[in-house]
Amino acid sequence: MQSRFVISLLFVAALLLNGCATNEVNENKVSEEKPRLLIGNPEMPYPPEKEPEVGDILHMPTGLYVTEPQMMASVLDQRIIYVGETHDSPAAHRFQLDVLKAMVERYPGEVVLGMEVFIPKQQAVIDLWVAGELDEPSFLRQSQWFKVWRADFAYYRELLEFARDNRVPVRGLNVEKALVRAVGSNSPDQLSEEQRQQLPDMSFGDPYQQAMVEAVFSGHGPGGKHVEGFKRVQVLWDQTMAENMVDYLRSPEGEGKRMMVVAGGHHVRYGYGIPRRVFNLMPSSYAVLGTREIVIPEEKQHQIMDITMPQFPMTAYDFVKHVVYETLTFKGMKLGVMFNMVEGGLKINQVIPESNAALAELQVDDLISHIDGLVMKDMYDIKYLLEKKNMGDSAQLQLIRGGEVIEVVVRFEK
Repeated sequence: MQSRFVISLLFVAALLLNGCATNEVNENKVSEEKPRLLIGNPEMPYPPEKEPEVGDILHMPTGLYVTEPQMMASVLDQRIIYVGETHDSPAAHRFQLDVLKAMVERYPGEVVLGMEVFIPKQQAVIDLWVAGELDEPSFLRQSQWFKVWRADFAYYRELLEFARDNRVPVRGLNVEKALVRAVGSNSPDQLSEEQRQQLPDMSFGDPYQQAMVEAVFSGHGPGGKHVEGFKRVQVLWDQTMAENMVDYLRSPEGEGKRMMVVAGGHHVRYGYGIPRRVFNLMPSSYAVLGTREIVIPEEKQHQIMDITMPQFPMTAYDFVKHVVYETLTFKGMKLGVMFNMVEGGLKINQVIPESNAALAELQVDDLISHIDGLVMKDMYDIKYLLEKKNMGDSAQLQLIRGGEVIEVVVRFEK
């Protein structure tokens, strides 16, 4: 009797095993003949219980809202943390700073900051900044900030000051603009041998990245060859940054380091840009974070592109923080002139009526050579000085007017 019982159990087990195998084969057969029913939205598998509010952090794979400490606890042990940005969003940059601070607190001396805004050619100057050997005007001048990136340094000031004050290495990841222009205008076989030698692995096989570029260009009318050019440029950007990251993390200097990467959202969102390319070269744990602007003031409405993005089969971020699309707050005073940089200083081509410059009787064609004794070598010199001024302060200007050197005091009353 006991034997028959054992045999019966074995027989039932065999049926169950065979049944499972049969079902699996049938499922595969069905999936080949007809698409499976898609349940839910792949970009948001679990819709959150409420609409997000400013400050809310959403874990997109689960649809659950979390606190910032909970988010940090989840992501800080990753080797790489990507934090996507809207370049002109102060809230996005504050979020980046919060993540960097948390990483440095958890792993002091082990964190490096990788930045899209810099190229490797600037590395020696970046290292001097991190070592505390350059003040801000010298850093911006020597790094040629306004030629390489051009955006207002104020967006990135606090992040870079924190890196300097805490000796966090900063690595330039991006590619030189000359190569970007060449790749945007020419296919690889049309480039010079020198240009081809600078190219990373130009793999164009990612359908999601290609779809993103086409969608962006759909908002600008027929793209034609410009779409193809920008597809090449997007690959150039993402692959170059990926290879620069991997080269550093595999180097003796980068061995054991954890990297936080700050780059535009399209380079990291959905993971098909830099993250996937890095993982292909060096499989490592990573998390992708970002911000989403849900309150857009009227002065920022013109920044929003009227395009329809494709639906992707994955979440955009691991965690997303909901923010206001703020305008950068201007600090300091305004002189009230339009000018061009020329040899010898700033040549005025317009004086704004009733401005501080107009009250000081500055004139068109005046050449400002010095302000408060500082030689005007580029536009940042005047910008830096004016940011330090407050209402009621004054500035001593040395001008060349009609071939004569004169001194003018500008008082900031407006």
